[in-house]
Amino acid sequence: MKAFILAAGLGTRLKPLTDFKPKALIELNGIPLIEIIIKRLIKYDFKEIIINVHHYADQIIKFLEKNNYFNIEIKISDERELLLDTGGGLKKASWFFDDNQPFLIHNVDIISNINLKEFYEYHKSQNSVITIAVQKRNSSRYFLFDSENYLCGWENIKTGEVKIVRNPSGPISKYAFSGIHTVTPIVFKNFPDKDVFSIIDFYLTLASKYKISFYEHNNNFFFDLGKKENLIEAEKFITKTNFIKELI
Repeated sequence: MKAFILAAGLGTRLKPLTDFKPKALIELNGIPLIEIIIKRLIKYDFKEIIINVHHYADQIIKFLEKNNYFNIEIKISDERELLLDTGGGLKKASWFFDDNQPFLIHNVDIISNINLKEFYEYHKSQNSVITIAVQKRNSSRYFLFDSENYLCGWENIKTGEVKIVRNPSGPISKYAFSGIHTVTPIVFKNFPDKDVFSIIDFYLTLASKYKISFYEHNNNFFFDLGKKENLIEAEKFITKTNFIKELI
């Protein structure tokens, strides 16, 4: 199975930790985030991985070389000349997913004990082109799904923006995105004619014509380590519970 790790971000919310290193190499319990994600993917049988890089890209590449690419196939999608945002990053890396099989996308700064293989298999059972891992938790932004579990919109709590992209069936439910999603390559036919764009905007555009569903994992722990305060909280949690062993 194949996967895409989004690791090209600038890590602005983690400054000054990311002033001289990429977010992917920030450590949790002494282990770089990218190593945790790679080992979790391997644990769940994802053995072909592509990683996009931009901020201090050379450090990530050297780290992978030093670790012999963790003895699996790992390719680099190089965005050093231009940061493409999440959607543009997927578009540039789409050549890697040439087997017409679903693949997993995982943010490098997301830590969760979600069973990635179960999530992948759930996607295949739903006849959806995209399945988004979500939780019922407080967030500043939410995906909106209707009673048939179809993505129908997006809400930004901070700005008050609500975007409805398809007529909902029944009441709408709000879910926070967990930074993990499974995608079927048919969506590649719908990429916009530009290089830099958000994957969220792309999904909202697709939702008007394709089934995009969700995978709720409320019983799993979850940390968005894009913020310093969350990194500190995760360190305390991991140290207290020794969950790092379960993760990888």
